[in-house]
Amino acid sequence: MKKLVLIVLAAGVMLCGGTLLAQDYLGMPFMDSGRPVAERVEDLLERLTLEEKVGLMMNRSHAVERLGIPEYEWWNEALHGVARAGLATVFPQAIGLAAAFDRQEHYRTFCMISDEARAKYNQAQREGNRNRYYGLTFWTPNINIFRDPRWGRGMETYGEDPYLSAVLGVAAVKGLQGDDPNYYKTHACAKHYAVHSGPEWNRHSYDAYATPRDLWETYLPVFESLVREGEVQEVMCAYNRFEGEPCCSSDKLLIQILREKWGYEGIVVSDCGAIDDFYRQARHETHSTAAAASADALLTGTDLECGNSYRALNKALEESLITETQLDVSLGRLLKARFELGMFDPADKVPWSQIPYNIVASPLHAEQALLMARKSMTLLKNSNNVLPLGKDIDCIAVIGPNANDTTMQWANYNGVPAATVTVLQGIQGKVPATRIIYDEGCDIAGPAEEDGVIQPRLKERLQEASVIIYAGGLSPRLEGEEMPVKVAGFRGGDREIIELPASQRQMLSELKDLGKPVIFVLCTGSAIGLAEDEQHYDALLNAWYPGQAGGQAVADVLFGDYNPAGRLPVTFYKSTDQLPDFQDYSMKGRTYRYMEDPVLYPFGHGLSYTTFSYGKARISARIIKAGDPVTVSFEVRNTGKREGEEVLQVYVQRLRDPQAPVKSLRGFSRIALAPGEESLQSFVLEAGAFSFYDPAQDRVVPKAGDYRILYGPSSEDSRLESLVLKIIE
Repeated sequence: MKKLVLIVLAAGVMLCGGTLLAQDYLGMPFMDSGRPVAERVEDLLERLTLEEKVGLMMNRSHAVERLGIPEYEWWNEALHGVARAGLATVFPQAIGLAAAFDRQEHYRTFCMISDEARAKYNQAQREGNRNRYYGLTFWTPNINIFRDPRWGRGMETYGEDPYLSAVLGVAAVKGLQGDDPNYYKTHACAKHYAVHSGPEWNRHSYDAYATPRDLWETYLPVFESLVREGEVQEVMCAYNRFEGEPCCSSDKLLIQILREKWGYEGIVVSDCGAIDDFYRQARHETHSTAAAASADALLTGTDLECGNSYRALNKALEESLITETQLDVSLGRLLKARFELGMFDPADKVPWSQIPYNIVASPLHAEQALLMARKSMTLLKNSNNVLPLGKDIDCIAVIGPNANDTTMQWANYNGVPAATVTVLQGIQGKVPATRIIYDEGCDIAGPAEEDGVIQPRLKERLQEASVIIYAGGLSPRLEGEEMPVKVAGFRGGDREIIELPASQRQMLSELKDLGKPVIFVLCTGSAIGLAEDEQHYDALLNAWYPGQAGGQAVADVLFGDYNPAGRLPVTFYKSTDQLPDFQDYSMKGRTYRYMEDPVLYPFGHGLSYTTFSYGKARISARIIKAGDPVTVSFEVRNTGKREGEEVLQVYVQRLRDPQAPVKSLRGFSRIALAPGEESLQSFVLEAGAFSFYDPAQDRVVPKAGDYRILYGPSSEDSRLESLVLKIIE
């Protein structure tokens, strides 16, 4: 029998506002908001029947009318705004938020998202609406490592680097969960635990393996940060198997690491339908029945099932596969969460219940959506300073399948904004006196055409333009979660090759042949292999999937009203040929941390309309003891003629350790400087910056040895300054 995972039901934290209960139940101890949460949970557990208990352990939790407990739907999404619940502010997709490299504004964004979440919940409660996507438990953020650009869901992550993902993930969690000492604002959820990043088409049957070093240095650090530092209240176990066991019944992941090593006491929720995969044909087939699967998942610490398999817990109880005491451990965690969210307390006791509905899609939040879209804009190429464009151009051509597509900008796991500004609309609004030639030009994922993709009439019109802005790339209708896409180069939501679709490659080539400057506005959730296309554009602006204000942000950058400073949170490889096997979870040859060959645009890369210089760094000590912090300081100066932002990046390289990453990001900061302004910047590198896998302890620990600290505007070696450090035992 699996080890029983115990829980300490400590007096807790926060949330939502007051479900009205019949007066008969208000005298019961579990309804007394003055009692410790542990006492309230224990009292309620004693009053519930077995049937009622099981009914509370699925995402659509049943009502217990005799105790005045309403039904509750646990499933909610807030990846880059409150999703699937109608009107909401739609911020840039997560990968775009990551490109901003801005911890403070990321936190502020998620504070706004949780404000909208609370406001929607408050309104739903008043209306008696307990449907899916109107609750308080949000299955966000997705902190899987974007190890391979072919993964369709990579757009939902914060990129390929564990440190960047951890910093932004913790900020998102804190923004979602709030800072009240008594009630959580909402719950956040770290997903998908663990070793999970494609392919989509076999995720219900795939068995992922990773070396211990890759596991501890790449796949687990972000989850550990969200558990320990972020105090995330939910963790979602993934669909796939890990080392032979489904993640939602993995002793190693859920008991040994999550509960025992990290001390996690919160909820574990299954991905939706993941328990079905235990016993369904052509899936994992590790268990014979729903009862056996559900019992195993529960005993491993999966408290809540998204799905219906946990109905079989009644049968598991009858067959003595589990005991009521064991079931109470998981149910206790679920009840504790509902108390800490304020679901059993009067509204006037819960501060978050006062958030009004008119904050949803408010002007303040729209301003933040524009700010984050601007911050996410990542200028990758700017030959001969073709950008920014002048506003006195007489005729501009705006071409491409993404030029006037609103829903592309919303990405996936999205809400519906009050208004969206497309790339075309942003340009039209920026230069209203300029004549605009607009045409889709080609299909987003069409084949090459023998006679050319540009129609003769369009080619004739394009001769009148002084500059061509091509808005292409990908679409969330092509890449995403387990999608029924049947297009060449795509499979099940993933990509099979990372090059642009043939129609777009041909379009870029034909546009360049017209002899006009070509500005490529790339809309995408993942890296594109552009090595053979780069000669066909003069400038490349990566706009990601930029949310409701994306078109305005694009125009602001193109015409110089905003100086871009976004940075790549992923490596742009030259081509598919540089990628290892998609199904191989080894990190060898993947991401900037392990890739040794030259790439097209490196992790951390991004250009500006001004220039910056870096001074010689100073370090607080050249020799330190393992586990001690060290401070690195250096000056940064704006040497250009206009104000701009710079993203300072600090990397650590462990020397004489061939298994260590080539380099690892260990610090970053986004700063604004006026022309000629200089700023002294300091980074404190804690013990974690010099922690690497130790086989004897089977975890990462501070390691003695020789190190190089690198700093600059990108991960590219030629742009980095360095100094050396020795760490002794």
